[in-house]
Amino acid sequence: MSAPIGIVGAGTFGQALAVAVQRGGEPLLYSRSEREESYATTDATELARCELIFISVPSPHIPKVAQLLAPHLDGRHLLVHVSRGLIGDELQTVSRHLRANTPARRVGCLAGPLSAAALAGGVPGGGIVGTQFPEVADAVRAAIEGSNLRLYDSSDTVGVEVASAMVGLLAMQAGFCLERKIPPSAMAVMMDRGLAEAARVGTLLGGDPETFHGMAGSGDLFAALGGDERAEVRLGRALANNFDLTAAGKKAGAHIEGLTIARRVAAFAERRGFEAPIAAITAKALEGSMTIEEGLEHLMKR
Repeated sequence: MSAPIGIVGAGTFGQALAVAVQRGGEPLLYSRSEREESYATTDATELARCELIFISVPSPHIPKVAQLLAPHLDGRHLLVHVSRGLIGDELQTVSRHLRANTPARRVGCLAGPLSAAALAGGVPGGGIVGTQFPEVADAVRAAIEGSNLRLYDSSDTVGVEVASAMVGLLAMQAGFCLERKIPPSAMAVMMDRGLAEAARVGTLLGGDPETFHGMAGSGDLFAALGGDERAEVRLGRALANNFDLTAAGKKAGAHIEGLTIARRVAAFAERRGFEAPIAAITAKALEGSMTIEEGLEHLMKR
């Protein structure tokens, strides 16, 4: 009997992963709370039976999850996270944190234009697995790839992770611009400059700038601009309709990594001596000291 596929986190994406895995295998969904599904558990020790484990929690919870999982892992386990965040003021990638704080060596991330709704519904789409271990990408394909889902892979794990995090921030801006009917040409400037900024951040963290022009970067952003209505886009639309951050977050219906990453990216850029105007504008807008419209005007005058 083959090993179950572990999933840590029963949020929207974790549940979607469980549905996708169930089409061809056996999911084992770990949650802190009791759930009705027969494949759900509240016992983390059961995850030791899995070879592949998806980690589907927001980046602020990764340190606690690593601490929870570490006693039950060894070198045979494959860890793949789906977070769109970076950890701490120095923007540590989630994969680096998992390698540093668990016995698992073979790690990766699942990113790109892959929404929870599309994954659960079997809608045609694609994604990318960032990992330096081919067996990790192969395991993810075996677990969830089907006739309607194409998964690419990249050995530039850092680039994929940073691109995913920064596109999350840009998708929030895209939602705002779409709702406010910002002219397409102006929005194109912001999105293009945003990807260039993301590549600068990724390069400093050890990524390949070319990664930001592929599935993890521009491909993911195209889906947001095309109307996939991911949580970040919904948040941007809510902010455009003058909801405060708390109300906008509830309307988006998910934890949004970009709410905290904008200020950290702007501060990181300042410490490292380069400019990150998109992150700085977003941070100011979220803090209420600048509107997106004012930010666009500032950007166009640069």
